[in-house]
Amino acid sequence: MKENMFYKAHPLIFQIAERLRNQPTFSESLLWSYLKQNPYSVKFRRQHPASIYVLDFYAHQIRLAIEIDGDIHSIEEVKRNDIQRQQYLESIGIQVIRFSNIQLKNNIELVLEKINETIKIQIAKMKNLHSSTLGAGGLVIIPAIDILEGKCVRLTRGDYEQKKVYNEDPLEVAKEFEGAGLSRLHLVDLDGAKSGEVKNWKVLEVIAAKTGLVIDFSGGISTKKNVSICFDSGAAYAAVGSIAVKDENTLTGWLLEFGVHRFIIGADVKDEKLAIKGWTETTELTVFDLIENYKTKGVKQFFCTDISKDGLLQGTGIDLYKKILNMHPSIDLIASGGVSSVDDLLELREAGCSGAIVGKAFYEKKILLTDLKPFI
Repeated sequence: MKENMFYKAHPLIFQIAERLRNQPTFSESLLWSYLKQNPYSVKFRRQHPASIYVLDFYAHQIRLAIEIDGDIHSIEEVKRNDIQRQQYLESIGIQVIRFSNIQLKNNIELVLEKINETIKIQIAKMKNLHSSTLGAGGLVIIPAIDILEGKCVRLTRGDYEQKKVYNEDPLEVAKEFEGAGLSRLHLVDLDGAKSGEVKNWKVLEVIAAKTGLVIDFSGGISTKKNVSICFDSGAAYAAVGSIAVKDENTLTGWLLEFGVHRFIIGADVKDEKLAIKGWTETTELTVFDLIENYKTKGVKQFFCTDISKDGLLQGTGIDLYKKILNMHPSIDLIASGGVSSVDDLLELREAGCSGAIVGKAFYEKKILLTDLKPFI
């Protein structure tokens, strides 16, 4: 247990931790006055040795570190070191959130709110990790709800002209999924995807408040404000696609500020090349290049949609997924598009996919919720 908790830290690291523990800064003392109360029954430790680093605060139960940044962290070289530090910690399974001294001094309430929110996410994540890797399924089923003008719809191959409304009330659909024993939800803001700005955040807010589903939200996340809206409205993860291709620097900044563990990189693929902006633009970048790039930044979860399969109920892009996993076996690959039967799900599980997003097959009754018992 101790080896796991300290990640084989050298004795020198323990000495440094002890010295720092005896000389806390004002910000550390302020935050510790809250964390030592064990919110959500999670125990944090101060100045905790972990491998080659000392973490300001660490909760081993949920693998969460909290780092406090002083003024020196605004220097470019220090920023780069922070990114490397965070990438390394997340590569060994430790999630990191960061706050500045100014944030703690001027808005402690917001800091505590973000910590509480992250604790909830980590608790849910650990539960999901346990059930998905040790349970009967081995493949997490993630139902999809696509929102257009506040309604639950499905498109065919991303074409807004080929839409079908399945339910006027997305919350009703979400509760049905939760009632069947599913724990995740893929919520897509189609209005947002079209406009480039998050639009259906109120739908997200309602579903997050009235269900216990772990939600990843996508569509229109193009600015830091959009990311904040997404998380403030209750999403556990932000699923981003176009910006990962078009503006790597901006997304890298988000990964550092909000936590790399809170992002899923989405790849819409046609002939192994990436399509962006709601599939209206194709690029010369391959899905393999995209995954390699963001994997080195610490991103663990990726979902891939084979455009040629989406919404057609004609099977998945299994050959593409096998090729991706052969090249990048360490990632959590979530398959999306084309699932039409339980056999497709079994095939995806056999291929090594961590999850499968299922939409139209549910709504068209090709797969019944009662069919999912082997995966729950």
